[in-house]
This record gives sequence, C-alpha cells and structure tokens, in this order.
Amino acid sequence: MPASKPTLVRTALVAGLADAVLILVFAAIGRDAHQRADVLTGVFATAWPFLAGAAIGWLAVRAWRAPFQIWPCGVVVWIGTVAVGMLLRAATGQTVVLAFIIVALISLAILLLGYRAVIALVARVRRRSGQS
Repeated sequence: MPASKPTLVRTALVAGLADAVLILVFAAIGRDAHQRADVLTGVFATAWPFLAGAAIGWLAVRAWRAPFQIWPCGVVVWIGTVAVGMLLRAATGQTVVLAFIIVALISLAILLLGYRAVIALVARVRRRSGQS
C-alpha cells in the first residue's frame, strides 16, 4: 500500500532536516578542528555553501519522493553538497584546497550516506523478520 501524502511530507521534512543538521555538524567539527572562534555565526558561515549545495541536490533528484534512498537520492545530494558548496566557497573567496575537498567528500559521504544506509539496513531487517 502506498504511503499517504502527510506521511511522505513528514518523511521528506525529517530527511531534509537530517541532511541540514549533519551539514552543520560537519561545519562545526571543521571549525573546532581548526580552533576557529565565532562558534554559532562561524558554523553558519562555513555551512551555508554546503546547505545551498544540498538544496540544489534535493531539487535535482527530487529527493522528496524517496529521501532516504542511497541511490540516487543520497548520492546526488552528497555530490551536490560538495560540488556546489566548493564552487560557492570559491566564488565568495573562502578556502578551497584539494585536502579540504577530499575531507569534505569523505566526511559528508559518511554523514549523508551513512544515516541512509542505517535506515536501509533497519528496513531490510524488519522486512526479513516480518517474513519469517
């Protein structure tokens, strides 16, 4: 049976919020690792290009239709987050170096794809236990 529209909307909102929070966590960890001040405003200053990239990724893949899928949703959101985030950082004079790109790719893959993988695993276990 297909999910109801309110359930789909709620699922998309939860996934979008999870993506945003995890991008903010990525920015906060990075700022802390480099001992930067301005904790609250600094995190948002670091995160906004990546948040914009995630939003573009969501739009490109229409993530609200299946926001917890790893492919294509999670992968497109992850790559959009990093690619657009780095382009916006460069366009606004923020640091973009190869080491940071690699760290962002790995960190955001773990964060944005990781929770989707956990959800997929839990769903798979539930399906199997329901069939036994």
